[in-house]
Parts: sequence; C-alpha cells; structure tokens
Amino acid sequence: MYFSCKYAKSYVTQKEMEGLAAQVSAAHTLLHERKGQGNDYTGWLDLPEKIDVEAYARVKAAAARIAQQSEVLIVIGIGGSYLGAKAAVEMLTSPFFNYLPKEKRSAPQILFAGHNISGTYLDALMDFVGDKDFSVNVISKSGTTTEPAIAFRFFKLLLEKKYGKAEAKNRIYVTTDKSRGALFALAKEEGYERFVIPDDVGGRYSVLTPVGLLPIAAAGIDTDAMLSGARDAMGAYGIDSIEKNDCYAYAAARNILYRKGKTTEVLANYEGSLHYFAEWWKQLYGESEGKDGKGIFPAAVDFSTDLHSMGQYLQDGMRNLFETVLHVQNPPADVAVPAMVGNVDGLSFLEGKTVNHVNRQAFLGTLMAHTDGGVPCLLLEMEAQDAYNFGKAVYFFEKACGISGYLLGVNPFDQPGVEAYKKNMFALLGKPGYEAEGEKLLRRLGEI
Repeated sequence: MYFSCKYAKSYVTQKEMEGLAAQVSAAHTLLHERKGQGNDYTGWLDLPEKIDVEAYARVKAAAARIAQQSEVLIVIGIGGSYLGAKAAVEMLTSPFFNYLPKEKRSAPQILFAGHNISGTYLDALMDFVGDKDFSVNVISKSGTTTEPAIAFRFFKLLLEKKYGKAEAKNRIYVTTDKSRGALFALAKEEGYERFVIPDDVGGRYSVLTPVGLLPIAAAGIDTDAMLSGARDAMGAYGIDSIEKNDCYAYAAARNILYRKGKTTEVLANYEGSLHYFAEWWKQLYGESEGKDGKGIFPAAVDFSTDLHSMGQYLQDGMRNLFETVLHVQNPPADVAVPAMVGNVDGLSFLEGKTVNHVNRQAFLGTLMAHTDGGVPCLLLEMEAQDAYNFGKAVYFFEKACGISGYLLGVNPFDQPGVEAYKKNMFALLGKPGYEAEGEKLLRRLGEI
C-alpha cells in the first residue's frame, strides 16, 4: 500500500508530520508492548505469523466440504462477523458471482443473514434457498446477539426440516468462543463443527481469523495468498518510523487534519467492487474511534457513481471533511471503448482507449477538482485487486486504526456505546428483567 499526502500539502505539512513523530512512536510502543488501553484485544497484531496451523487446515477442509455439498452458503453474523467476508467476496470474485449458473462457479453462492432485523429480507432469503442444497456458517462470540440469533433459528429449523436433524448437523458450521457462551454450548451439544474466535481479537479485527477465513475460503478465494499479504504487511508496517512506515504516516496525517477541524473522513474508491471493503473500514474506524466525545466520522463513496450525487457536496459543501482515495493501480480486467458509426454520443475521441484509462483520468480530474475546492485529499494506492493485496490492506488499516486511536487518546479496541440501543430494545420488547425500564421508555415515547 502506497500512501501520499501531497494533495493535502496545504493542510498537512512536513513540519507537522515531523512534530507528530514522537507521539506516533509512543503509540507504536503502547501497541507493540501491549501497554495501551484495550491491550487484551491486540491479538490481531501478530496473528498472520501465529495462525494456528491445525485450525487453519480444518478451515480449508470445511470450505472444500461446503463447496462439495452445497449450492449456497448462508453466512450468519453482524458487524465484524460478516463485513470482512462480505468485503472479500465482493472485491475478489466476479461482480456477478452469485448470479452465475453453478456450472460456471467453482464455489457455492455466498449469501448473508443476521446482519439486520428485517422479516422481508429473511422471508425472501428462505424462499431463494428453496430447494437448493445449502449449508450455514453462524458466527457469534456469545450466541445471544439478537440479529444473528434470530436468523440462526430460522435456518437451523429449515436445515432440520429439509435434511433431518442428523444430516443438518453436518451442514452447520459454528464460529464462536473457545469454551463458553450459548452458541458454544449448543454446538457442543448438537455436534456441530466448531471454529474459534480468539479471545484477544475483537470482531472488527477478526477478518484473518476463522470468522473471515471460512466463508472467504468457501467462496474459492486464495486465503493462503491473503495471509501472505498480511504477513508481509506485518513487516512493512511494523517499523517505528513515521518517515518509513506509510501506515503510520496515514494515521498521523488524518489526526493532523482532525485537529484542524476536519472531523469527517470520506473514503473514496473507483471500483464498485470495493464498496463493502469501505463498509468494513467504516465499522473498523467508527467503532474504534467514536467515543469519549471524540473521533473522525467515517463515510464512504463509490466513484464515479457518487460524483453524480455526493460529488456536489464534496466539491462545494461544508469544509469539515477530508477525502482518502483508495485507488487500485492494476484492476483485474479491462475492455476498450468500441467504435460507433456517426459519433452520436460525441465520444469518438475515446474509441480504442480502455475503460480503465478513462476511469483513471476521472480519478485524477476529481482529485484535482476536490483539492482546488478546498478538500484535503490523502491517497492510498493498492497495487492490484487480488487476495494478496486484500490481506495487506486489511492489516494496513487495522494497524493504522490502532495507532490513530492512541493518537486520539481513546481505547481503539472497545465499543461501550454499542450496548445502549440493545438495552432500550430489550426493554421495549419485554425481555425478562427489563420490564420496569420498558415501562419508563414507553412513557417517554408517549411524551415525545
């Protein structure tokens, strides 16, 4: 991953970067010596080199078995339990992967559930599965998170009805805590194959654990290459130097901008297949930094699509934001603009040029326009859109997030605010033990 802040040089100077070097070095020490806030959840830091070989072999064997026995894999999870896998599948397979007939796919369709509370979605997904052979990978540390727990009830019953209880258990793969929790207990009782979410890795940092590896491998993606990219990233981004470490330079630049009132970061991409990578990034940074009244608000746009909607705001709106462009240097495919008789659309000057060439000029033109419009632009360039660079990018952003959180003065590895909506929801639903609080909330709602 190559980083440059030359398009933000009016806002991020070399002197300012040098001035922040000592704080970045201190954050590096806190992170690597496990002395900072949330240090119990820094297992992701050396995970690529310490991966459990036996567990990883079981992941690949299970993925092969799923591909052999099923047309569809339903991945049940929310937040970090699904976004990493969704990002990889969208970024590293055909944009029409799930629409291809099975003879043109080397892997099952990968579909997701448990990431919302929509009866419409669940009903449509169960109807879609219909008479297809399918398996389920349910991912939850506790097994009691509302959204995935509801979805798992439906698909567990659907499997048992379709195949019988004995065969259904061979199609249910559980990723959960190693020794406790409702889902662990159920999996042990029913005999489901279990994979472990490490105790020292939080959900949003779990892409390179079985949480992400099983569904990603089931999609036919080269997880060996992905882990190789992450291992190389460990070396490249483990250097305690803001000058030699692009990961640390990115963390520093965004914090310099934040301290100047640029409180929103917009991650922009020029490949639609990076949409869910940006969604994963949004959770990683939003959940890690948004606390104690602090934090850079993470937003994302897909260009050039969103240039016809959000482009106006980015060009001329409030100047409380900065833009980070995630650009792929070598996209996986390309086509040339064909000739057309009559030049009806006025685009004959593009004939013979590749679409990626046109896209690159849109990228450069937009970068200059937004810079001229007063938007500081940071540039991150990914060499290729493949499994190796996916693994490298995941580690890059995880490491930058940890450093950035410490620069902000927050714990980047907890998420206390996430519990607030759950408490209110349980009270309104009448969960045992929440009745009194539920009555209070109903009175408050009536008064609004």
